[in-house]
Amino acid sequence: MCGIVAYLGEQPALPILIEGLKRLEYRGYDSAGVALLNGGLKVVKSVGRVSVLEEKLKQTPDLCGTVGIAHTRWATHGSVTELNAHPHSDDQHRFVLVHNGIIENYSTLKKVLEERGRVFETETDTEVLVTLIAELYEGDLEKAVQAAAREVTGAYAIVCCCADEPGVLVAARKGSPLMVGIGADEFVVASDPSAIVAHTSRAFALDDYNVCRIDKTGFRTSTIDNHEVSPKVMELELELEETELGGFDHYMQKEIFEQPRVIRNTLRGRLDHKEGRIVLGGLTEISKELVKARRFILTAQGTALHSAMIGEYLLEDLAKVPAECEYASEFRYRNPIIEENTIVIAVSQSGETADTLSALHEARDRGATSLGVVNVVGSSITRDTDAGVYLRVGPEIGVASTKAFLGQVAVLTMIAIHTGRRRFMSPDECATLLRELDQIPDKIERILQTAEAVKRVTEQHIHKENWLFLGRGYNYPVAMEGALKLKEISYIHAEGMPAAEMKHGPIALINDGMPVVFLANRGRQYDKVLSNIAETRSRGGHVIAVATEGDTHIESVADEVLWVPDCPEPLSPLLTVVPLQLMAYYAAVARGHDVDKPRNLAKSVTVE
Repeated sequence: MCGIVAYLGEQPALPILIEGLKRLEYRGYDSAGVALLNGGLKVVKSVGRVSVLEEKLKQTPDLCGTVGIAHTRWATHGSVTELNAHPHSDDQHRFVLVHNGIIENYSTLKKVLEERGRVFETETDTEVLVTLIAELYEGDLEKAVQAAAREVTGAYAIVCCCADEPGVLVAARKGSPLMVGIGADEFVVASDPSAIVAHTSRAFALDDYNVCRIDKTGFRTSTIDNHEVSPKVMELELELEETELGGFDHYMQKEIFEQPRVIRNTLRGRLDHKEGRIVLGGLTEISKELVKARRFILTAQGTALHSAMIGEYLLEDLAKVPAECEYASEFRYRNPIIEENTIVIAVSQSGETADTLSALHEARDRGATSLGVVNVVGSSITRDTDAGVYLRVGPEIGVASTKAFLGQVAVLTMIAIHTGRRRFMSPDECATLLRELDQIPDKIERILQTAEAVKRVTEQHIHKENWLFLGRGYNYPVAMEGALKLKEISYIHAEGMPAAEMKHGPIALINDGMPVVFLANRGRQYDKVLSNIAETRSRGGHVIAVATEGDTHIESVADEVLWVPDCPEPLSPLLTVVPLQLMAYYAAVARGHDVDKPRNLAKSVTVE
């Protein structure tokens, strides 16, 4: 959601800002803009893609300078217009600001500022914030930003500059991610490391309520109360080539097809076959709490919620501990009961999901031990939890998550096996699961070799505007994930639900030729799924089954079959979801949609 890039150094800022914005396009946005500081402020904005902004910049004279800020906006306050796009200036055009997040008390602040004679042009909360900074300015931009941060409520990641201090950038953060990259005589500030790695691998993440003043001599980091702090500078693990398309048409396609490799990376060094155990160094500090756990709560949003739902099944089945999965957006507002020896697992690709962070903080405030399952090193969830496990799947650029989902399920599987082994699971049972888990990447490769068959099946039905995805047990969350993927990028209406729920109402939707996708792989409820297939076909539904290789019966009851290799039922979601990912991808391509930038969606949702 939204993207920030800022530059201060010796090079011309504009090419670096535009390059950074292009690397942030995957986050989702509706408008873009840049501001350059060179004696005065020059701001250029446009509605639409960064390419539209580039064309406008070519027609704008005298754009130069070695200090600048840039932004891709995803509208919250105010409609999608050039006026509402970022960067925003105060009414005297001396200050300019880019902002991710939401200022919740902006209307109150706006009224106070208007009473002081300030004039506003836009509908945005960001214009209120930059005007507040201008009103509080007394010759020191850093102090003005600190003072403004003390006045606002809500979430923000901001970078500000001022015509009166032409060699200075000031950044601040609360709730929304922001990083400062440290190069040779230059600094790049961005909301995502992908905009930094082309210039430097050394960076630090701003903590909440922190402010960073940058000039050509260096940087100073402080709290909003002006207490100096020392940030932890780290080496970014992201490689620039990981953010490139390679030979693929879309990032989503690339990320689906690299899943065998990245899941091998997720598992590497964590499966101890000799001792028959899982090794997760990130859980060392809470190993005793895992053994004593009486209850697990998994909390997440979107795709991560579906992996957390699978985690609920895994923890109860393999670790024999009561578990429940919660929408993070609801958890903090319903006065949840947190008992002694409760462990809360926050699941998020970015580690910055606002609702998940809020749920995590609520659980910790009530005494829960917290554990993060995230992909991005140094993200907020990793800093705010007692322990955690990284996915290690590399950067995920496509808005519709694929490899991160598989990474989350793989990590939750390992956590469940690890916990079960420490509590009651025999070495032989654990060793069997480890051998099967080790084979999963090879089995995913076999599924990907059938991609053309999935494409043919999918393209026959893309004219249908309503689909059902049905599964039982471990594959009920997979059905929900398959439906979400189809909705996200092809804009086909789809619903995922437990197969047994169909006859309690949704069966009324089934009509002649309606595509109904069944997760019908071999498992404890296989016969029940066959009954649901019969009910669907008797009402004219067109059944597409995801089934286990070698199942000779399924072809006689389904209209079309997509095959997956056999594996133990707890591991089946790692395989059955792959044909559904391919199905969503090929449907979107066939319907002519922008696969990597679906409308109205953002990669990292950093506001509630």
